[in-house]
Amino acid sequence: MNVVTRFAPSPTGHLHIGGARTAIFCWLLARHYGGQFHLRIEDTDLLRSKQEYTDSILASMRWLGLDWDGPLNYQTQRTALYNEYVDRLLASGHAYWCSCTPEEVEAMREKARAQGLKPRYNGCCRERNLGPGEGRCVRLKAPLAGKVVFDDLVKGTIAVDVSELDDMVIRRADGMPTYNMAVVVDDHEMGITHVIRGDDHVSNTPRQILIYEALGLPVPRFGHVPMILGPDRQKLSKRHGARAVIEYQNDGLLPQALVNYLVRLGWSHGDQEIFSREELIAYFDGSNLNPAAAAFDPAKLEWCNAHFMRELPLTELAGLVKPFAEQAGYDMAALDASRLEALCHMFRERAANLKALAENFAPLLTPAAALAYDEKATAKNFSETGKRHLAALGPVFAATDFSQAALEAALQGYVEGNGLKFKDVAPALRTALMGFMGGPHLPEIMAFLGRDETLARLARAAA
Repeated sequence: MNVVTRFAPSPTGHLHIGGARTAIFCWLLARHYGGQFHLRIEDTDLLRSKQEYTDSILASMRWLGLDWDGPLNYQTQRTALYNEYVDRLLASGHAYWCSCTPEEVEAMREKARAQGLKPRYNGCCRERNLGPGEGRCVRLKAPLAGKVVFDDLVKGTIAVDVSELDDMVIRRADGMPTYNMAVVVDDHEMGITHVIRGDDHVSNTPRQILIYEALGLPVPRFGHVPMILGPDRQKLSKRHGARAVIEYQNDGLLPQALVNYLVRLGWSHGDQEIFSREELIAYFDGSNLNPAAAAFDPAKLEWCNAHFMRELPLTELAGLVKPFAEQAGYDMAALDASRLEALCHMFRERAANLKALAENFAPLLTPAAALAYDEKATAKNFSETGKRHLAALGPVFAATDFSQAALEAALQGYVEGNGLKFKDVAPALRTALMGFMGGPHLPEIMAFLGRDETLARLARAAA
């Protein structure tokens, strides 16, 4: 099956997760069938469209791994093409010039409302055979009876009576084609076979189908996915944790985790939760799209991201966390690749994103004299007995070669040799090394710190 899809964002803001999910669905459908995925920038809102947003959208698409085929298309560069199609409709009698002012059209709608009818343009210029003129727009001559019916990939069969529609404007009085006209022309010229988009576009689809039919063009398949809701089932907003894709990137999420999570908001493959990109391409065939709105769960997104972080090879994880370590202000000259990998190995089970992972490194990259102590941990663990153990452990560890195995053996020897239990010594030692009751395996901490830093921490705590 030949499948060509597209994603068509407006550069009036950064790419948010709702748009990102739509882009992912379109990309996956095209890649599943070995087809094409196109990217179109719908920049006709000249007041709100900005180059910085276009650049941000493109950067977010690349970060998510959503490569596109062919050139990048901009609607503002295609006005002449749209008008060629409008002229074709005028020539074939499927469109007409209209001289009604916006005030006159609004009066028609108010009259219809007062009569309990659908507020719509009444077609007063439909048969006047007007030509072009100052202040005149072009309207599509819609059928007077019948239904527009289409089989939605998500919602099933949708039928709209043409009485619900009016003779829509397809070229404004200023000469600019309208959104619905431009979209139809673009999708036809780009060979689009499947249009997946948010269900806020459902009302546009019957109007666009009328334009396709008036032009005698094949109509693509449509699929309208429901919006993403917040955990409280209300419209998703920043208070729910929803942000732009670039913000998730800056906060240290992995692109594969965000893609995986967004795909599962509205699509399923059995009970499987975690997918490789190859699996997503293999399984996503346009079916199993849920017509019910999905709820965004920040905690589940973090869980998904933590899973992918644990699965990464240490070398790759160290490379990804390096920019966040730099942002944290660590001395990168003393933090080579092997030490970064060691830190990742110690802390990746305790962090849900790259930013938090880098922040967790702080206790091991702070000099002994500047290490901050947690008050509750020190009050509890730096008792006289605890400090006595720390003072005694200094010479014990000083005599080892500071490999993890040697340090573990030395610690075990001290505990057993003094008739103690591990819990008698470990809390004071952990607080001395980390400043709080947390962190990885004690011998691993000491091996990373090295002899001088470990002994300096023990001495400071014992004092």
